[in-house]
Amino acid sequence: MTPTSAAGANWPDDSLRFDDRPPPGRAGPRPSPEPDGVDPLERYAAGIDTSDYVARVAPLIRAAVPSIGDLLDIGAGGGQLGANLRVPGQAWSVVEPAPVMQRRLQALDPAPRLVRSGWKEAGLPAACADTVLAANMPAPLTDPSAFLARCREWARRTVVWLVPAQHGPRGICLAGCLPQAWHGEDETPGVDIVLRGLSPSEQPAIVAEVAWTFTAVVADVARTARSLADRLGWPPDDPRRPDLLDHLAAQAVPVPSGHRLAVARTSAVLVWRTPS
Repeated sequence: MTPTSAAGANWPDDSLRFDDRPPPGRAGPRPSPEPDGVDPLERYAAGIDTSDYVARVAPLIRAAVPSIGDLLDIGAGGGQLGANLRVPGQAWSVVEPAPVMQRRLQALDPAPRLVRSGWKEAGLPAACADTVLAANMPAPLTDPSAFLARCREWARRTVVWLVPAQHGPRGICLAGCLPQAWHGEDETPGVDIVLRGLSPSEQPAIVAEVAWTFTAVVADVARTARSLADRLGWPPDDPRRPDLLDHLAAQAVPVPSGHRLAVARTSAVLVWRTPS
């Protein structure tokens, strides 16, 4: 897909990091480990490992930003996208507050320079990177103007955001497998929320969209269904629980390591150029 100007963007019918953080407007603490002991952020990162996310998204970003230079990745998660976009020999720094993701980042070779904080607390100097990247994190949806100002402060050349653009849920990973009546989330495309939250002078120079598929490989569909029902806040005796299991089982594809569940996603790449 070729980047288009913001004025010519066409919004489709379609991620907060599509990672089980509280959806915009739904306050709450960072999720605790699920009943099977798997951290929800780790479950998300594992899904990104087995998805076509990087393969689909990275070429679009490179088309929009041919010269990445020194890269600063805000809310880097497991670092999959940043590791693909980084330029050998150029600096690669990340801001990531979640310990489980910090461990993933430190295990990369080469590992990025790690800032263990959220974006508001990150004590980074002005103009510290050529490109500032923020992919699938809550700030563009919840505080777009302030977050953009901070990204522009850090960027020497370019700011790139990746935000959800599907008409569907943006919170719990596998909520996209479910009807809206079950997951209960606002299905407004996240990119619409982001752009409405920015003033006319803050609109991006480029808005482009790309479809990809989140793929989760689960060992036990029944256990996944129970965990998902728990995350949705359904009581143990909720009559929808058997229906949810049947719903997931009908979508699950057997694979050697368990069962594959797939959720169609669309992301929008937003690009700003800093004044020269």
